[in-house]
Amino acid sequence: MTNSRDTGAAGADRVRPGPGNAITDVPGVLVGRYERLGEGWATGVSVVLTPEGATGGVDVRGGGPGTRETDLLDPSHLVQQVHGVCLSGGSAYGLAAADGVMRWLAEHNHGFPVGPQPHQVVPIVPAAVLYDLPLGTWGNRPDAEFGYAAAAAATTGPVDQGCVGAGAGATAGTLKGGVGTASAVLPSGAVVGALVAVNPLGEVVDPDTGRPWAQDLELADEFGLTTPAPDEVAAARAVRERVAGALAARLNTTIGVVATDLVLSKAECRRIATVAQDGLARAVRPAHSLFDGDTLFALATGRRELGDGRGVFAAGADRAGALDEVCAAAADVVARAVVHAVLAATTTAGVPSYRELYRSAFVAAV
Repeated sequence: MTNSRDTGAAGADRVRPGPGNAITDVPGVLVGRYERLGEGWATGVSVVLTPEGATGGVDVRGGGPGTRETDLLDPSHLVQQVHGVCLSGGSAYGLAAADGVMRWLAEHNHGFPVGPQPHQVVPIVPAAVLYDLPLGTWGNRPDAEFGYAAAAAATTGPVDQGCVGAGAGATAGTLKGGVGTASAVLPSGAVVGALVAVNPLGEVVDPDTGRPWAQDLELADEFGLTTPAPDEVAAARAVRERVAGALAARLNTTIGVVATDLVLSKAECRRIATVAQDGLARAVRPAHSLFDGDTLFALATGRRELGDGRGVFAAGADRAGALDEVCAAAADVVARAVVHAVLAATTTAGVPSYRELYRSAFVAAV
């Protein structure tokens, strides 16, 4: 991919991808997933766990959201920490998956303390869902067991992308969607990462060029992407027009989590979630439609002070400026995660993948 950001000399004076280019580069963050594909199934669940707690915020846009526990993230409300976020397919039915995530966390004594004993906790698990029902048999949707299995599988380290977890049955306009992740390390040393389940009504790829809208934001050369051949672009456009007709009545939604290792307030987390939605607007056209329920959560694990690397501020404006840099990075990692999701996806239930339609785009990776 074209690298428009990583242009300075090596060192701490530039933004660079984290070692895994994934949300798990953020200390304190684990990711798990569970999905079913085939035999009438095309759906799943992705979870971002912060078992020791993280400050949370949320921003909900689009006309058709499906969410749980988002009111709790209001800065004026009591609970300050969340212990995980559940992203699920299955439309509103998929909100049941959060019950399983709560059960797993409770079994491991992670949650908001409500009594003197270690097990007397209430795990705080906000959730959002996307609409993937047409790709499977009616009635095949995530439940609490999906959420439990995803939580039990949560680990640090590499994060699988493409048709996994909540992205199993996702579509991205006229292409197969999926789950994508990305990360960035700021000059201060702070880490920002995103995990996004990409299922928008809008397109992620320009039909006239075959290039993802947000391709030039990438910091790494993970996919070795180049511009597809013109004859392939023309053929792909014809296929996508036919797919558009078949999917004309679809509902959608892109959901995700942005995380950082900083010490932040709930209000600051909400600001990050708000600005992170700009990443969807850069990567998806159109974004935030009446048929989307775009929802982004923000989590701060509190491992590092916000500032110049030492948490030092000469005035209040310095903190605001440092927060603004984090917000800008959040928008970028969300846009990059959207691109990664579509590049990693594979054709499912007749919905073509980017890899199938634009094979010549990957020549540079061979």
